Amino acid sequence: MPALPLAADTPVQHSRAETVELLSQIEQRLRWLSSWMIHNANTLREKRDGLKVGGHQASCASMTAIMAALYFHALRPQDKVAVKPHAGPVLHAIHYLLDEQTREKMERFRGLGGVQSYPSRTKDSIPVDFSTGSVGLGVAVTAFSSLVQDYLIAHGQMREEQSGRMIALMGDAELDEGNIYECLIEGYKHDLRNCWWVVDYNRQSLDATTADRMFRRFDDIFETCGWRVVTLKHGKLQRAAFKRPGGKALEDWIETCPNADFAALTYLGGAAWRERLMHDIGKKRGVADLLGSFDDAELARLMTNLGGHCIETLLDAFDSMDDERPTLLIAYTVKGYGLPLAGHKDNHSGMMNTGQIESLRDDLAIAPGEEWGKWSGLGDNLAATLQAFVDSSPIARKQAEHAAPAIPLPDRLPVPEGAEQSTQAAFGKVLHDLAKSSEPLADRLVTTAPDVTQTTNLGAFVNQRGLFRRQELADVFQRVKIPSAQKWSAHRAGQHIELGIAENNFFLALAALGLAAPHFGTRLMPVGTVYDPFIARGLDALNYGCYQDSRFLLVGTPSGITLAGEGGAHQSINTPLIGMGQPGLESFEPAFADEVALMMGWAFRHMQADGGSSVYLRLTTRVIEQVARDSSAWEDDAIAGAYWLREPSGPAEAAIAFCGAVAPEAMAAWEALSDDIPGLGLLAVTSPDRLHRDWSAQRAARWTGKAQGPSHIERLLGALGPDAGLVTVLDGSPSALSWLGGVHGHRVSPLGTDRFGQTGDLPDLYRTYRLDSEAIIDAMADLLLQRG
Repeated sequence: MPALPLAADTPVQHSRAETVELLSQIEQRLRWLSSWMIHNANTLREKRDGLKVGGHQASCASMTAIMAALYFHALRPQDKVAVKPHAGPVLHAIHYLLDEQTREKMERFRGLGGVQSYPSRTKDSIPVDFSTGSVGLGVAVTAFSSLVQDYLIAHGQMREEQSGRMIALMGDAELDEGNIYECLIEGYKHDLRNCWWVVDYNRQSLDATTADRMFRRFDDIFETCGWRVVTLKHGKLQRAAFKRPGGKALEDWIETCPNADFAALTYLGGAAWRERLMHDIGKKRGVADLLGSFDDAELARLMTNLGGHCIETLLDAFDSMDDERPTLLIAYTVKGYGLPLAGHKDNHSGMMNTGQIESLRDDLAIAPGEEWGKWSGLGDNLAATLQAFVDSSPIARKQAEHAAPAIPLPDRLPVPEGAEQSTQAAFGKVLHDLAKSSEPLADRLVTTAPDVTQTTNLGAFVNQRGLFRRQELADVFQRVKIPSAQKWSAHRAGQHIELGIAENNFFLALAALGLAAPHFGTRLMPVGTVYDPFIARGLDALNYGCYQDSRFLLVGTPSGITLAGEGGAHQSINTPLIGMGQPGLESFEPAFADEVALMMGWAFRHMQADGGSSVYLRLTTRVIEQVARDSSAWEDDAIAGAYWLREPSGPAEAAIAFCGAVAPEAMAAWEALSDDIPGLGLLAVTSPDRLHRDWSAQRAARWTGKAQGPSHIERLLGALGPDAGLVTVLDGSPSALSWLGGVHGHRVSPLGTDRFGQTGDLPDLYRTYRLDSEAIIDAMADLLLQRG
């Protein structure tokens, strides 16, 4: 390449040809560093467990040109990118060139304290906009992040000129993920903009090559949903060849070549390409002379000069996408491009052997021992020019993520009035009261639900605050004076985002809303409601949101079999265990309205706290009698996970521990047994999750030399005698509370639901599934008989 100027204080303006050449050099460097990082981890680094470390050299190589052109040319500081999971090493190589990643961490790729397998917001030290790993979710979340950006702009919390493009770099196999198409539909309804999905269309997945019949189908699907589709199939070399005599026949052959054949020929190389082409189209006019003008190496280069590997083609594409339309860019690539693995059927997890990577190192003129150098093998002038080019790229000016100020909160949320209430209704009343208030919190609340807004008690909030739409939409029923409890006008100031019945979309929307603070510098308080059993339908997306430390309040309702008439499909069993087992999510199951108000207030504080998390409330539609309180002394214990509703006395022989909707049965059983069992305790468990985490942490502290006092549940159950029995009961999996016996060695009789439900009224179902007061009394009698 021609000599280029040295770096200077003022960034040098390069011609298009110079930019292409510099980016080509960077692309080679990214391919080398990502390949070497994986090779080092698997071949050179000591293995103490004998297990393969893993990594995806071929998947990285197919993306290096796309990522070089995107990061060092097209990206603006305000843009955000979700990177294909298997291209994680390329992302780290990019930040290594930007001096934001260290050699030491790259040397520990997939090791403790090193570069993570897949990009992680919470575990990697480089800037990561979106965690990826569960394929498809990192793609779809960018659409919801764009929606959040529009929400903030509409609410005057962000300026239009600050808006960025939300970009996903995806493998073509991710297009098999159903949540992508659910997201497309939702994006169309919300007039999605400023979103790019760039497909690494290498047509090879873990098990097979992509089906040939999908050609043009993706275009149809996306165009139908309002997307622009840009297909980069041919690079500059191929396009030039197509203009020569015989070129049209060559173009037609490439167009119809099966994906598997193209991959196999790529692996076999130039001689195989020549033999096949001559056999298929060699007799057509001009083809023999066209092929004869290339030697085998040049012919192999020509045939693999696809759009996704041609820097000039990529720059033209990125520069042309200067409007707000959502865009699908399909970049044809070769899996393993530039590596000896290119095209091989088994290259997904395959790796170069020592001889192969040393040959690649020699081709790049990198001396042994200089493998980690940013610009090893290049002259000083070119290295300085490349570093200056990297340093002056717009992405190098990207600022650190925002530390959004906390939202002021009221000291307490008012408790809804009513002698008899359900926790779901109490939740709705608390939100409605906030919606009518002038509290700063009220303006930052944003609610959403997968088409269950009314039936989960969000309706009053929406009546008060409206639906969010960038274009105003009148309530037709209200306009023509048809009576309805819903008065849902849609406008830019609305604070409820209406979603269809797709729980993956619901949880991805919550994840994007809960990242508003670090992404856009404005904190939101997302509140999402869903039918409790259908949490499981979006569990991967819920886990995805928690993994990247998104902050939201999830409300699952109604709990267990309390929605009796709906039958088993609408009755939840294992959601208490989800609440206990999901990292990054604190779960509660309140029984009374004052507990709901207390826990919502705590949740809004915890969602903003350093070291905080998202929060899950498991609620019920069951209306129960409220308890009278003498003081607020129970509140701290309730937040910690449990409190004595009826304090045990003496060395108590037994206690009933209940959670949530079964409070009436537990209280009735306590009344029936208290005369016969002196000192009988009644423990209201508000969070099996927090109790268990605290107990586990206290036990772990014994072995780490960080001794603490007894856990909360140890203190509470310490009021019982050593031979006491515990009956535990909740409308959910009994194992959520059965572990309480392990705290002090008490005998336990756990009651709960561990089978699919059926239709019926609640008395019948509670009797059938042994959740009624008689079942609790029988279980207590059995415990006491065992002791005798």
